[in-house]
Amino acid sequence: MAARRLDPLAGAAAVAAWSVSQAASGEPPPRATVALAVRYTLQVLADRVPGRSVEVRVPPYGVVQCIQGPRHTRGTPPNVVETDPQTWLALATGATTWAQAGDTGRVRASGVRADLGAVLPLVAPIDPAGKLQGCPNPPNRSTAATPTRSIPPAGTGSGAGSDSPAS
Repeated sequence: MAARRLDPLAGAAAVAAWSVSQAASGEPPPRATVALAVRYTLQVLADRVPGRSVEVRVPPYGVVQCIQGPRHTRGTPPNVVETDPQTWLALATGATTWAQAGDTGRVRASGVRADLGAVLPLVAPIDPAGKLQGCPNPPNRSTAATPTRSIPPAGTGSGAGSDSPAS
C-alpha cells in the first residue's frame, strides 16, 4: 500500500506558519502544525532524493528512506539521520546548516551516506512578514513549497489542470 501523499499547499502553509512563529517569538506553533510541517518536508526530501539507503527519523512525527544506494531490508539501516522536529524544520528551511546542527549535536548521523548537507534546505524560508525568500537548493520536481499561492476554499474545484488556460 502506497503512503498517503500530503497536500503540498497545506504542507507549505504549515512550514510557513512554523517559520513565522520562529521569527516572531521563537515558540513553536501548535503540535498539529509542526507535525504537518515535518511530514511535508520529509515527503519533499523523499521526492527530491529517492532511494532506500538512508533513513531519516524525526520522532515522533515521521521517518522516510531516501538517497540511492544499497538498500536494507531488516533491522537498523546502515545510514541513519535522527533529529528533533525543531532542528529538522530549521534544516529544511535553511534557518540552520547541516554543519551547524552537527557541530552542536542537534542532529545525529551515522553511515557514509548520511550527510544531507548537499540536499538541504528543502523549501524556501518565509520571512517574518510572510514573504517567500530565495531557496538556495531549488527543487527539480513539482513538490516545491508554494506558500505565496492562495489556498482555494474547499469545494471550489481546484483539481489537476485548474491552473491551465481554458481551451
